[in-house]
Amino acid sequence: MAETNTYEGLKFIDHSVDSTNLLGDSKEVALLLFESWRKDDLELVQFKNGITNKLVNCTNKRLQVHILIRTYGKKSEVIIDRKRETKNIIYLSKLGLVRPVYCQFNNGIVYGYTPGRAISTPDMSNPHICLLIAEHMAVWHKVENISDQKESTLFPDLWKWLGEVPKSYDNPKTDEKFQKNFKLEELFNELTDLENELVKLESPVVFCHNDLLSGNIIYEEARNKVSFIDLEYGSMNYRSFDIANHFNEFAGFECDYNLYPSKEFQKKWLRHYLCSYNPDTTISEEEVDELYREVNKFALASHFFWGVWGLIQAQFSEINFDYIEYAILRFKEYYNKKEEFLAL
Repeated sequence: MAETNTYEGLKFIDHSVDSTNLLGDSKEVALLLFESWRKDDLELVQFKNGITNKLVNCTNKRLQVHILIRTYGKKSEVIIDRKRETKNIIYLSKLGLVRPVYCQFNNGIVYGYTPGRAISTPDMSNPHICLLIAEHMAVWHKVENISDQKESTLFPDLWKWLGEVPKSYDNPKTDEKFQKNFKLEELFNELTDLENELVKLESPVVFCHNDLLSGNIIYEEARNKVSFIDLEYGSMNYRSFDIANHFNEFAGFECDYNLYPSKEFQKKWLRHYLCSYNPDTTISEEEVDELYREVNKFALASHFFWGVWGLIQAQFSEINFDYIEYAILRFKEYYNKKEEFLAL
């Protein structure tokens, strides 16, 4: 039976989804949520692109209704504030920026399906789609009163995460890679230096998605619009982090940083963003240049963020992804670009 939760009447279902019976347990959640639905009408397919959670698309073939059932990854609460996530989804759905959330269950959430297609990594540099993304990011960054917190969560979260990185790993191969490539004391010192460098930039703090990789951007061609999905990491944060993180994602999970956008591309994108954010203001070349410098410095924070994330996931996640190698690649690019970007 569905019960009422404390989040503005949001339903809660006392049911858990076992990752070994993902589709079967997800179907049970759908039937508990929509009690008039019939089991034989449901078709469930797992989306396998995510590397934090397990996501299932549930289609009621008779009603032609789609819902998404997301089962949280093992120990993902170590890095994701689920209370913050849920409050953000409810607030943004009222503004029409995301699809509504239907319920929570013991280890997951059910929410609406966003029509369209997830863009590919090459689509991020598409001359038309990239400007739609810039416009839509400006809309998100103008969202007000979503949180009582007005300061950035970036460094508080990073300090918390860094404290969760294990000194050794259960998997011997993972541990060998970790010991060969990382020293925790050096990471703590590096984070201190990075925070000192970036906070003095005084980048505006706005509501940010914080994870705008290609799979979290939906393009609906018929309506010529993009939508952002999956708000797990959404929070008040530095504007330039959100933009820089998006640019870093041009490299994909393979971390091919030859695909990092050029200065020419970035400046065109940033000018379009600033014009969308301040439609009644003439944007100067100096403003674009300043944002360019700011964004590329925050690209370092993005590498550090996902590098530490990978170090935590390498210990806990059950998803088939080489998190430790991903962390190595992110920190490698961090150190490769540190001197160049901080000198801008």
